[in-house]
Amino acid sequence: MLKEFMYQQPKILVPLVLLALTLLASCGIKSRIRKADERYALGEYYVAGDLYKKSYSGVSYKDKSLRAEVAFKQGECYRLLNNPQAERVYRNAIQNAYPDSIVFLRYAQVLMRNGKTTEAAKNFEIYLSHDSSSKVARNGLHAARSLGEWRQRNTRYKIARASDFNQRRSSSYSPAFMSSSGDALVFTAMRPTADKKSKKGQGVTGMPLSKMYLSRKNALGKWEKPQLIEGEINSQHDDGVCSLTADGRSMYFTRAVQHANTDKGTVILVSQRAGGSWSEAQQLKIFSDTTVSVAHPAISPDGRTLYFVSDAPNGFGGKDIWRAELNGTECSFIENLGADINTAGDEMFPALRSDGSLYFSSDGLPGHGGLDIFRALPQDVDAKTWQVENMGSPINSQGDDFGICFSGDAERGFFTSNRPDTRGTAQPFDAIWSFEQPELQYAVEGKVSDASGERIPDAIIRMVGNNGSIARTQTRKDGSYRFRIDKETDYVMMASARGYLNRKSEITTRGLSDGKVFSADFSLMPVSKPVQMNNIFYEFGSWELTPDSEEGLQALVKLLNDNPNITIELSAHTDYVGSNADNISLSAKRAQSVVNYLIKAGIEADRLTAVGYGEEKPVVVDAVLAAKYPFLKPNDELSESLISTLTPEQQAEANQINRRTEFRVLKTTYKLY
Repeated sequence: MLKEFMYQQPKILVPLVLLALTLLASCGIKSRIRKADERYALGEYYVAGDLYKKSYSGVSYKDKSLRAEVAFKQGECYRLLNNPQAERVYRNAIQNAYPDSIVFLRYAQVLMRNGKTTEAAKNFEIYLSHDSSSKVARNGLHAARSLGEWRQRNTRYKIARASDFNQRRSSSYSPAFMSSSGDALVFTAMRPTADKKSKKGQGVTGMPLSKMYLSRKNALGKWEKPQLIEGEINSQHDDGVCSLTADGRSMYFTRAVQHANTDKGTVILVSQRAGGSWSEAQQLKIFSDTTVSVAHPAISPDGRTLYFVSDAPNGFGGKDIWRAELNGTECSFIENLGADINTAGDEMFPALRSDGSLYFSSDGLPGHGGLDIFRALPQDVDAKTWQVENMGSPINSQGDDFGICFSGDAERGFFTSNRPDTRGTAQPFDAIWSFEQPELQYAVEGKVSDASGERIPDAIIRMVGNNGSIARTQTRKDGSYRFRIDKETDYVMMASARGYLNRKSEITTRGLSDGKVFSADFSLMPVSKPVQMNNIFYEFGSWELTPDSEEGLQALVKLLNDNPNITIELSAHTDYVGSNADNISLSAKRAQSVVNYLIKAGIEADRLTAVGYGEEKPVVVDAVLAAKYPFLKPNDELSESLISTLTPEQQAEANQINRRTEFRVLKTTYKLY
């Protein structure tokens, strides 16, 4: 009948049917949006985000106001779930003229998370044009402009994905050591278990309920496969993000009750360990208002103070870090940690160390993108004021970095991150990463050789530090050596070998901010034969020393000071050009010029003898010279008769070799007797 009626009256019924369908669709979309709003209010962002997504596609393009509202709410869900599509969704809200300027702040924040700092800076600026007092936006703008510089100043921490604790396509996060020994680790994970409710998942993230797992090190120091923690800890709700007392016998953790249509906030519970199992958990009494959420407990080293996260009234906005004095399950003297720590953004995942330092994560302080890990040092006895610093790269990334724990007093442990992979692809799952700050290593190494470059085995290196340390080692067969040395120390080193003069060197590790291996090579001069000084120069046809001789002269001064019991003959030599008498006179004056310099530098005159040999002692070619000048052969004497057989160019080079300054040791017992 209905079909017949439609055909009989097409001009009236068809428009009515279309109108009815439009109204029905409109009602369906509004109903879906209401359901999404309800789920969002309960914190079920995964379900709410999916409902907003489906609703947005059904909203008319003409209804820009509603499209903007739905897109913004979808963006909020995606942002809270670390979904990289939040960027696109917030852009939809802006294109549809969302009326609240907060959309520019949120858009800038997800752009930072996606590594788009230039665009992020522009949107932080737009938001600040509406609200110039926003600390979160100012911090975000500062970070966007500074991030390139920060990333070039990597800290010394070394990080690696901790494969022992992570499972594919699931989140593992917030590790905590059971004791200072660092051989047992508790962490939270969202992974399927035999529990049907866990497999079904929940509306907040769309993943299985979070549970706590335990992994221990075996006798070989390897982490064993994680197991669900034993006892009365894990429940039919979300459990996790824990902190343990120093003795490992009390565990404080968060529970989010999974009941539909409840306005009860998350709570903190404590369980006691007896043997290898945990007792039934007891809820802490913190705030009387049960709608106020408390989470992420952190126990002070003395076990008396609880640090925690809450959205309680009279905070700074978002989630803040608070603390309270503990007495069993009762809490008193509850206080917000203040503006040094908290912002209008979220501050979460506190952790404490034995030195009183507080570690936490924030997206309101200047950071690399999502949540960054910060270190806060108390500046007074009551820890009312704090000095806060970002832990920098590589600990922090453009993703979320949080939930750090340290193995006792060591600069190593684990933290959580959902940073992009090596290809820059955003990761939907949290994973546990290891970190370690290698101990600063200082060393000095080098080789000992003779004047011709031949290595000297069995040479002795002595090292004395101004911290009282004394060390001695012998060079290896290849003439090499190596010492471990201390930081903030001045060292004097002496190299010696039988038949050679001593050589001294100095190094210091003062003021170094990073480890360093120093290189200190020693070239020892022989006692038994003359040593040529290749960097002593005179003005042409004169005995006046040139400025280029300064380095060689100072090296000779140092050698004489390093060997205070030797006397030397300082000799100068010329080529055969000119008369022998003139050459002897010139060379004698040149030798005396060097002696005069040494005396002026503080060397005793009776340790020095100046001699001019002119052309009388031509060089005898050794293996080093033969290798440098292929036209010469070992044991050739560069006499006038030999040089005359060479080409003009070779003659010039041979004459240059003969023009030299040398010293040889006369005595090694000066002032010894």
